[in-house]
Amino acid sequence: MTELVGGIEAGGTKFVCAIGAGPDDIRAEVRFPTTTPAETIDRVVAFFRRQEEHHGRPAAIGVGAFGPIDPNPASPTFGYITATPKPGWSNFDLAGRLGEALGVPLGFDTDVNVAALGEWRWGAGRGLGNFIYLTVGTGIGGGALIDGRPLHGLVHPEMGHVLVRHDRTADPYPGRCPYHGDCLEGLASGPAIGERWGQPADELPPDHPAWGLEADYLSQALHDYICAISPERIILGGGVMEQSHLFPMIRQRVRESLNGYIQAASILRKIKDYIVPPELGNKAGIVGAFVQAQRLIDDK
Repeated sequence: MTELVGGIEAGGTKFVCAIGAGPDDIRAEVRFPTTTPAETIDRVVAFFRRQEEHHGRPAAIGVGAFGPIDPNPASPTFGYITATPKPGWSNFDLAGRLGEALGVPLGFDTDVNVAALGEWRWGAGRGLGNFIYLTVGTGIGGGALIDGRPLHGLVHPEMGHVLVRHDRTADPYPGRCPYHGDCLEGLASGPAIGERWGQPADELPPDHPAWGLEADYLSQALHDYICAISPERIILGGGVMEQSHLFPMIRQRVRESLNGYIQAASILRKIKDYIVPPELGNKAGIVGAFVQAQRLIDDK
């Protein structure tokens, strides 16, 4: 029998906390805005204390956090949110504070790496060893699983901050990333679309010129990821990708950009099955945190 575990999806806009064992076994869940660290942590702890009365203490809790973070267990700042522009959260010891308050084994990684784990176990990444999960929403972030494990290195992948070609004649918008200006996130995130066109992305019609531009920037990034990491699949999630008409545009541009150089059937003949939406929708992050927690138990 799978042990009951906890999950925390620690987003820059909202936190999601849950207890359960999988996408079809979520015993309780709560969502609330991300405010100050003290207030937010108090609400997390209160949720798990209440659930302990009904379900017992979870065997472990997985955390997927907005970043940048320090995911290296050997680092003195492991578990910290580092250089975030979100007020009050820069250099905050999130994993340390949560672990001390909750008193159970705690896993910690980026929100996108954890969402990738959810898709690997129960979603569009089932049966694959290597794939990328990219979320395009308020920001852009990417997680990569290599041999079934989240990719880490110097820190963690920052796929949203790769540089793309920016034709300022066609697109004079300067970009909104506070660090890099017109990196991928600066040009293609939801807020960038809204700022550029003067209305939210989800209010723009499918034939709006915004979407051709969006598909161009995202396909450039995917070209780079395919050449550098060689993933077996790319999963595109997040609020912007709920505009399903983006998928065929991106697939076509990726195939044209690669120009036959990558001789793989997945790209040459089956690209509809290669660049796909997530199967778990907005559950990927929280159930991925369950997977992370279950791995902690299995690795003991």
